[in-house]
Amino acid sequence: MKHFLLAAAVLLTACSGRVTVPAAPDYDSPASWYTSLRGGEADIFYISSTETLDHPGPDGRVLHFAEAADSAACPGIRMEMEGVDMRLGDHFDFYSPFYRQITMETYGSNELIAKRFPVAMDDARRAFDHYLKHFNRGRPFVLAGFSQGGQIVVELLKEMPDSIAQRMVAAYVLGWKITREELVGHPVIRPAQRSDDIGVTVCYNSVRRPEDASVLVSGGNAVAINPVNWRTDATPAVMHDTLTVTLDPVTKLLIVDGYDRVDYDTSFFNEGCYHTFEIRWYSDMLRENMEERTRAWLEQNSEEGSGDGVIPAAA
Repeated sequence: MKHFLLAAAVLLTACSGRVTVPAAPDYDSPASWYTSLRGGEADIFYISSTETLDHPGPDGRVLHFAEAADSAACPGIRMEMEGVDMRLGDHFDFYSPFYRQITMETYGSNELIAKRFPVAMDDARRAFDHYLKHFNRGRPFVLAGFSQGGQIVVELLKEMPDSIAQRMVAAYVLGWKITREELVGHPVIRPAQRSDDIGVTVCYNSVRRPEDASVLVSGGNAVAINPVNWRTDATPAVMHDTLTVTLDPVTKLLIVDGYDRVDYDTSFFNEGCYHTFEIRWYSDMLRENMEERTRAWLEQNSEEGSGDGVIPAAA
């Protein structure tokens, strides 16, 4: 992969003509990572959401990708990494790679997504492989991603061999969808059924009403669980004393009642689509759940005697 780093940019052909693609990040370099090492019992490998808009590149052409080879050029991505680490990291070692994520404008066209997403996916695939080979050391890990990051998590799950899946505590596909076809075609994607099952996939999307949902992030979704009560039925749960969260088993959407403000971005999503809150609202529940599932993983693997090379549970 080193040859990708020899030039400042490479070119590929897209439907709009020749498009500049920034240089690929070098995952041997610490500058390509955001990490927090706490000596935790397990890791979180987190893939950030879309924090990049179309912007001019050094050659004057519009860039449709993050300039991840120079992570200093990606302050929005770093800010998200820091925020998610602060909310979820706690007792985990936290690893998050900079990658050439595609821009928000790209998501306005399925054709452009299909042409550009492979660049982002290639970076994420190389970063995850580097993490497994050089950082993980046989430890259990949580795989998580939000929005574009959730899209990437789904693709990583499709490619994941059993030898790696056995170490996965759970995968969190936040603010993205898993279709029925993906579920049927990839047995490694097993929907979570309760708060402490392991090797499963957690997925949800929050809206005020079903008609407020974004087809892009949740259309056709077949996997969902309520992160407030960790149930897959329509039992409502109260969050923060003011919001009632109910899973609609038909649409697989979380219906959130009691939020009347419009203090979120509606330029790319409908009013009533609570996409930007998928981590902020549920961060306490997510952190506690990651810890609960990790304890369950450690207990099961200790009982089965298959934890060789894994840091044991703290006394």
